[in-house]
Amino acid sequence: MSQANAEFVESLQPSPDTDLVALFRDEEGAALIEALGPFFHEDCEIVAPTFVAGEGVRFVGLDGLRAAWLDWLEPWESYRVEIEDVIDAGDNVVVLPRDYGRRPGMNVEVSVGGAAVWTVRAGKVSRVAFYLNRTEALKAVGLQR
Repeated sequence: MSQANAEFVESLQPSPDTDLVALFRDEEGAALIEALGPFFHEDCEIVAPTFVAGEGVRFVGLDGLRAAWLDWLEPWESYRVEIEDVIDAGDNVVVLPRDYGRRPGMNVEVSVGGAAVWTVRAGKVSRVAFYLNRTEALKAVGLQR
């Protein structure tokens, strides 16, 4: 089942040309979150770094998922994600993205390699924890790389 979890989580990732700022800040963002409903547990937990409160802030449900993304995207004019790897870790799936962002007044994108640990329970996402440090994400699921 774990390989199926990895494929499932990979299918939920945005395409690399999707500008997440444009997506989440308009009505399409609300529609996207609604469309994700069947794939997430109603009380799913999102753990994410925020610009206001720092790392490890918890959000709940799909509204929480959107709130976490809106907080993270606040300082960016454009932001996109390219998936570098998806690692099967049993009930957990580690996603290693390369994020690219551009702030207002910048002509060049900056990039960072973060990570996310997705937990799948009964065929739906029950938790997503975002990490700024890939090593911490891998340690969280007992993997050493």
